[in-house]
Amino acid sequence: MTADVWLPIPPDEIEGLPEGPAFRHWDGEETYPADPADCAFYVVPYMKPPGVGVRPLPEMRSVRVVQTLSAGIDHVEPGLKHLPAGVRLCNARGVHEASTAELTLALILASLRGIPDFVRAQDRGEWLGGGFRPALADRTVLIVGYGSIGAAIEDRLVPFEVAPVVRVARSARATERGPVHPLTELPYLLPQADVVVLATPLTEATRSLVDATFLARMKDGALLVNVARGPVVDTKALLAELESGRLTAALDVTDPEPLPPGHPLWNAPGTVVSPHAGGPTSAFLPRAKRLLVDQLNRFVNREPLRNVILTTGA
Repeated sequence: MTADVWLPIPPDEIEGLPEGPAFRHWDGEETYPADPADCAFYVVPYMKPPGVGVRPLPEMRSVRVVQTLSAGIDHVEPGLKHLPAGVRLCNARGVHEASTAELTLALILASLRGIPDFVRAQDRGEWLGGGFRPALADRTVLIVGYGSIGAAIEDRLVPFEVAPVVRVARSARATERGPVHPLTELPYLLPQADVVVLATPLTEATRSLVDATFLARMKDGALLVNVARGPVVDTKALLAELESGRLTAALDVTDPEPLPPGHPLWNAPGTVVSPHAGGPTSAFLPRAKRLLVDQLNRFVNREPLRNVILTTGA
């Protein structure tokens, strides 16, 4: 095989790449490393501004696989219309579960136990003692988007002695841990939850899923945690609930994103904001490299690829 493979990680830093393809390093720079028309396997640069990763797609007339290094694919979907039929789009299932689940637990604990208040008090040299704060123990947690990341979040919740974890996905199914409820049951499940975690992909079905009606169904004092995508939540509706003090929130993603200076979410009561930090940790690169080595060896040997989300023209 002599076709090009474009990688956002320098090829000489990845052990185990197959022989045959010409590996080109491109991480979103203005200049391409080669003619995009010769690229057969394209790995989309990770964590780049909107539009960067899809820029070469209209010229990739020979591409057969587009591989993201993110769990979500919404950032490449606008470019799929330019691709020929039969191109497989694969996501990075298996790469981000550990890091995203860790941050989810950190956001939940920080919000419930008031860690941001303690940090601000430390800056002032003030001992902020007294009073009881909510614990994670005995809390009911509802996970909306029970895929591999949702399951990893539950793995880490269990040792904290939470009350039942309630699982929701697009459609109902059974797991070893218990049932997964369909999205249609959310109106009946939301009032039970002390913590609602959003881990769903961004699709037309989930865009603005968390609207005023959704939020109104949440119990007083509940915590909303978003580690999915910002547009899953109606920001205006969320702000109304936060400013009233009825709900609290911990947001790793926002709409808009990046959150601009002066946006009311920065100072909304009971709100913790992290800058889309769920995936980029020390755990990312080793897992990303393992995924690419596996996928490229499968590609060269004409074996079934993993994590195929869709095929263009299908």
